[in-house]
Formats: sequence, structure tokens, C-alpha cells
Amino acid sequence: MSLEFSADAQQKIAALRERYAVSGSAKPVVMAALHLAQKEHGHLSDDALKLVARTLDLPYAHVYGVATFYTMYKREPSGATTIRMCTNISCMLRDGYAVLEAFEKALGVKKGESTKDGAFHLVEEECIAACANAPCAIAGTQYLLDIKPGQVPEIIEQLRKKPHPEGEVV
Repeated sequence: MSLEFSADAQQKIAALRERYAVSGSAKPVVMAALHLAQKEHGHLSDDALKLVARTLDLPYAHVYGVATFYTMYKREPSGATTIRMCTNISCMLRDGYAVLEAFEKALGVKKGESTKDGAFHLVEEECIAACANAPCAIAGTQYLLDIKPGQVPEIIEQLRKKPHPEGEVV
């Protein structure tokens, strides 16, 4: 199956290519194009990666390398809202694993799985750069800071009401 970008996405990519034209390469646009492909197609299948490579006239291997290096890109279908729970040293020392277990219990899944209703995908993350507020997680683009295991059911309830939080910190 051959995928295509919407007209809106094509315009955004064209504008970015123009912006970075001085570099002589489309490489600076890869991450934005991957985000657009993921937003439009749900995840970055091989066909979606080929679309990005074709659109930017870049080798598939380069696009694949970027998509598999960064954890914000989803290569498989998953829940609509990804909860990325940090378990790096700061979070680990402040009960990050207990919070991860609370998310697993509240969602009825193990890390790496999606809920049966498709609402959530739970991921154990190496670091989300919020060590001062450990333990922490990211849901969508919302940082969840200083999380206690007992807060997890309320967090899940809030996310069900607003499944795609944008840049809020709680």
C-alpha cells in the first residue's frame, strides 16, 4: 500500500524545506516529516517511512535510522495516548518503579502494551529530562511531575477526559 501526505502536510514540509534550503539537504526536515507521517497515519510503518524518504528524496536507511533512534516515534500501532514513564536514576531513587507498577495496575497492561480500548500505551522510558521533579512521566506532550503511586488513578481519569494534553505540566 502506498501512503501519501495530506495537502496540509505537503505544504508544511515544503515550507520547512524552503526554510532549510541553505543546508542543501532535506535532512533537517526528517524529524518534522516523521511527526507529520505519524500524526496522519497513526504510526510509522515501513510504508510511512518510505513516504518520508520519497518526499524528502533521502535514502530509506537514513529515515529508518532516525525513526528507530528516537523513542517518540511509534513503529507499531499503539494506544492513542502514550504514557512514557521514566525509570532512570533520579526517578528510580524516588519510587519510579512503584509509579510504573501503579500505571500497569490502573491500566491493566504491562509496559510496552496498549490498553484493550486503544486509549493508552505504556512505555518505560530511559530519561525524559525532568530529574528535579522525579518521578515523572510524559503523557502526550504533557509532563507529569513528582508522581506518587496513589495519584495514578486520578491521572488516568484526567487523561481519559482530555486524552491529548498539549504541553501542560502537572
